[in-house]
Amino acid sequence: MDNEKLINKTIAFVKEKLNDAEGGHDWFHIERVYKNSLLIARDTECDLLVVQLGALLHDVADSKFHGGDETIGPKTARLFLESENVSETITEHVVNIIENISFKGGNFQKKFSSVELDIVQDADRLDAIGAIGVARAFNYGGFKNRSLYDPEIAPISTMTKEEYKNNNAPTVNHFYEKLLLLKDKMNTDTGKQIAAERHRFMESFLAQFYAEWEGVK
Repeated sequence: MDNEKLINKTIAFVKEKLNDAEGGHDWFHIERVYKNSLLIARDTECDLLVVQLGALLHDVADSKFHGGDETIGPKTARLFLESENVSETITEHVVNIIENISFKGGNFQKKFSSVELDIVQDADRLDAIGAIGVARAFNYGGFKNRSLYDPEIAPISTMTKEEYKNNNAPTVNHFYEKLLLLKDKMNTDTGKQIAAERHRFMESFLAQFYAEWEGVK
């Protein structure tokens, strides 16, 4: 199968899988990460097919929506790629990307490294910050029925993976527990440049948010 046909089949597969997904983790999230990945890949020597497949399949079955099962995403991707007779080398690489891409409280040690993982991870993190990152954070907070902000509940600066997974703090806390940390965790030069601008937007948003919360002109 040629690469273009494989990518088109992968897109159709992911769209079907995420048909009823929460708005911050739906097909449009995947599409944005895919576009960000292609943007970063233009300036990086890499296996473009692995990048494309990794971006398209990275959230095909997010553990947050499957009882915390972190194996379902990699398994779903592997079964699809094997059904399309994708080589074991590429399949294994894509599965490794899916298994190692997540933030998980910021303390997760990657067990695999590659340029392609760096690209897809940066692309995914870019979609978590900036204007869309703000929108996604509050969309997910609403989905989980979390409060917007509670001055009495301080953000937790360091959490284990399990603490992060089970955290139900107000949405604004998530900025300090993850989103504002991502700028300094980018892998690629392109990712770092884009992240810096999106980081500034979030800082501006929070300043406006607090001013409005306190009733300041």
